[in-house]
Amino acid sequence: MTSTLRRTVAALAFACLAAPPAAAQQPPAAPDPRVVALEIMRAARYATLVTVGTNGHPQARIIDPLLGTDVGTLWMATNPRSRKVTELRRDPRVTLLFFDQARGEFVTVLGRARRVTDAAERARRWKAEWEPFYPGGKMGPDVALYAITPFRVEIVSPARGFRNDSLTWRPVIVPIPPRP
Repeated sequence: MTSTLRRTVAALAFACLAAPPAAAQQPPAAPDPRVVALEIMRAARYATLVTVGTNGHPQARIIDPLLGTDVGTLWMATNPRSRKVTELRRDPRVTLLFFDQARGEFVTVLGRARRVTDAAERARRWKAEWEPFYPGGKMGPDVALYAITPFRVEIVSPARGFRNDSLTWRPVIVPIPPRP
């Protein structure tokens, strides 16, 4: 072996000894489930809203919600004469399902809906994509705005490490504490 090769081998051996063992290195931090949930919800864009019908049977329909900066509150506009308004008046419990087919992941949101009548809040929580459905605009009598406050989020995203339980198929469940 040449002296140059010996020095290179010695330098590599020293470098390997000086490096901390793999077990001592910190594993990457697990992703924040709330951040992952919001990313999935944004990718899906539309959600299936489930309410309790006047006959007690679940009612489902597609909505285009307005998402905030976190999963703490979601916003929904609807026709004040729709069935869902009657249903929400009777029972404010809702479930929303966001499904991103391209990535095979979904988020289920369980929460309560509250009608928003404050003019300033209605103006702040308006989504431009709603314009074609409400000729009177954000302040018109043809639109009812609802704030949906989640108390639980369920996540399934195998690619991001959020997998169902293999035996029960139960998703990853994230409780959302009430805001002060």
